[in-house]
Amino acid sequence: MDSIAFASAPNPSHAPFSSSSSSSSSRARRFSVRDPWRRRLLPALRSQRPESSASASASHHDVVVVGAGIIGLSIARHILLHTPLSVAVADAAVPCSGATGAGQGYLWMSHRTPGSDTWELAVRSKRLWEELAAEVDGLGGGGARERLGWMRTVGRTSEEMATLEERTKILSQAGIRAECLSAASLHALEPELYVGHDGGAMFLPEDCQIDAYQAVSLIEKTNGSYSSEGRYMELYNDPAVSETTGTVEAVQTSNHILYGQKAIVIASGAWTRTLLHNFLEPNPILDIPVMPRKGHLLVLEKFNKLKLNHGVMELGYVGHQVAKSNNTPLSSESSEDEHGALSISMTATLNTKGNLILGSSREFRGFSREVDKSILKCIWDRAAEFFPALKNVHLDINENTEIRIGHRPYMPDGKPVIDSVPDLPNVLIATGHEGSGLALALGTAEMVTDMILENTGKVDFSPFSIKDRFSEGFGSSIFLTRSLACGDTLGHGSLWKLIPP
Repeated sequence: MDSIAFASAPNPSHAPFSSSSSSSSSRARRFSVRDPWRRRLLPALRSQRPESSASASASHHDVVVVGAGIIGLSIARHILLHTPLSVAVADAAVPCSGATGAGQGYLWMSHRTPGSDTWELAVRSKRLWEELAAEVDGLGGGGARERLGWMRTVGRTSEEMATLEERTKILSQAGIRAECLSAASLHALEPELYVGHDGGAMFLPEDCQIDAYQAVSLIEKTNGSYSSEGRYMELYNDPAVSETTGTVEAVQTSNHILYGQKAIVIASGAWTRTLLHNFLEPNPILDIPVMPRKGHLLVLEKFNKLKLNHGVMELGYVGHQVAKSNNTPLSSESSEDEHGALSISMTATLNTKGNLILGSSREFRGFSREVDKSILKCIWDRAAEFFPALKNVHLDINENTEIRIGHRPYMPDGKPVIDSVPDLPNVLIATGHEGSGLALALGTAEMVTDMILENTGKVDFSPFSIKDRFSEGFGSSIFLTRSLACGDTLGHGSLWKLIPP
């Protein structure tokens, strides 16, 4: 799922802006791996009303959300705040144990393209985050945004600067505050950043970074406040154990049966495809080609060898994101997936705790959660090309470091899937946000709520629909490898499945 890992805490706190278990208290060594992986025994969709069982208690709700990532929790929050409906959230582990928990917390527009399929959703979601942050600030809470970071996209050649100048113009015309900085202007603001004489940066002062843990804690506190009214239930560490048939009307976990009277929402990030395969097996009427895209981040705690005033990323990172908006129809898997190609782009932020966060890598390795030290060295070396001071620093990943590993829910056409399942209108899917789960979460939550209520959305639904988006050829090629995707890659085998009507 797409979101924050609450370290080793089995039951995360609902206190607003409270910290998760600190890395220093939850590990024996100074080196740690924040691995959002957990035993992914996904909650099963219950498709026939079961006979009463002493081992499984039943409860009835208007909406059941499968997945307690940033997407799932935000959907629950929006429904609770803006409708009288009740919500239950089920997850195989704890909030939020997926991509955003291993990420950097960006709320950015620098890599968005006006007029693209995701533009309206990104703009709307950014506005909702700003409203939430202002609300928190107004209550005296503060900390909703880390004010250290505005994104700068840096280029080092005249060709890259021409690209940045063009993107600055396009974003400015779309109402986004953006300006181009020369090498000299950039050096005045970031003295330790080296881009050469021909380089510079695109500066977006309204792009920011948030503490994902604190944001999730706030959302959980909001959701939890509705428990006393009987409108909210959360079930964590509660995997599925049984097979069912019939029309989907409930989610069954190992200990509970959660009936969703209006809707069941599957928001399980990179694991959504596995859940749907089991649900639809053996009839391949739908295959959502969301795939896990593994990433490493290197976090150096209390790092004082480099002064960084803003969040920084190289143009290659933005170029990679933009390229995904212009994909051909989904008729085959990319060569990048087939060969597991590794790409690394420099990103750097210094958070309010004084920790330097360096990234980032992308590769297709299934659900592998192993630390690859060669990738960490590549990340470090790439950062040193932009920050020469790092060349004089010896990197020892076993000392005062944290390695974040996550699985972004990747879609080949670069946009999420937010829609109801054909022939199962009460089952909705919200997945495939890749590295933008946190940034797009609030807009996605609003969209899903409008779909459940059958309202006209503030954002056009059609770019994110299932209809006519996935070709038969693509689906067929995926089902040939289904046993690996659903079994061996996960490391748990086919522990449960669902039989279609």
